[in-house]
Amino acid sequence: MIKTLDPAVEMILAAKRPMIMVGGAASRLNQHSIAQIRDFVQRTGIPFFATQMGKGVVAEDSDLYMGTAALSERDHVHVAVDKSDVIIAVGHETCEKPPFIMSEGGPKVIHIAHQPATFTQAYSPQLEVIGDIGASVAALADRLEGKLPNAGALLPLREGILALIGEGADEKSWPVTLDHVVHVVRKVMPEGSIVTLDNGLYKIPFARKYRTNHPNTLLLDNTLATMGAGVPSAIVAAMLNLGPFVMAVCGDGGFQMTGQELMTAVEQKLDLVVLILDNGGWGMIEAKQIGKGFPKFGVDFRNPDFVKWAEACGAKGTRVETLDDLMPALEAALKGGGVHVVAVPVDDSKYKRLVGEFRSPKAKPSGA
Repeated sequence: MIKTLDPAVEMILAAKRPMIMVGGAASRLNQHSIAQIRDFVQRTGIPFFATQMGKGVVAEDSDLYMGTAALSERDHVHVAVDKSDVIIAVGHETCEKPPFIMSEGGPKVIHIAHQPATFTQAYSPQLEVIGDIGASVAALADRLEGKLPNAGALLPLREGILALIGEGADEKSWPVTLDHVVHVVRKVMPEGSIVTLDNGLYKIPFARKYRTNHPNTLLLDNTLATMGAGVPSAIVAAMLNLGPFVMAVCGDGGFQMTGQELMTAVEQKLDLVVLILDNGGWGMIEAKQIGKGFPKFGVDFRNPDFVKWAEACGAKGTRVETLDDLMPALEAALKGGGVHVVAVPVDDSKYKRLVGEFRSPKAKPSGA
């Protein structure tokens, strides 16, 4: 083990602007290994960021947290990623959408995982430490602690990055913005509660802004990103009693792919809340059409009455009609027990614009 670590130790000791990236495989480790990863971050003092599926492995209320890679490039956290010279990738898997794009002249990468890296155009690490992830980072911490004068070199960027991440939380417009939805959900969900995401534009602000301090408390899919996963994931989380409260966050389209499973949740006498973000269309598809310069086509649809849908399944339903009603509606649903559906109209134009610009070769995102 010691000789295997030597090249990684040398690269980290020589780093001028190191970062740690925590990936999805780390979220599936046992509690002892997760504690070793957290200890590694603290003992080295190196700032870290998470992939979408690595959120919560290291608590995001840490003073070393720099953000989450909600996009592959040009996201808020990439202000630091692009300036780093060494990235220690702990538990990253290339089945996940790339959290950054490796390129000539960019940061060197050390891959720490149970298995060798799958090399791709976006991910081709210079070094690998293969074996038990927890034991590997613990051994690295023993070799590096107190010997990294440049560990915090990127921390001066943290305040600016977190300020960008926090923008929009208190927006008072109607329909409610996605940024404000994330802010409200984080406020009403106690620590340790489970949020399961379906797939749509809202995954970007949830990945960026939903502070996650425990692994697997924000369940999302950043691999195939299959729609319709939100409600079934919440049902399983509730059946296994994984947290004090469980909430599925779904777009109107994604909900309608598996919304019939509300009947299953009622039959199983589960306690869970389904928050439906109603924008009347396929927001992500429209954003990609915008980015490729295509005319808007086939992305708008008319929704059913989600309150009556819930009631038909034996659940309770609420339609939020004003901004001020959103938080009380969610709080009442969480405290009421049983299965609740809360539907709210949303304005996702900011993220349609962001994804459209990201997809366009002619423009750069506005930093939305």
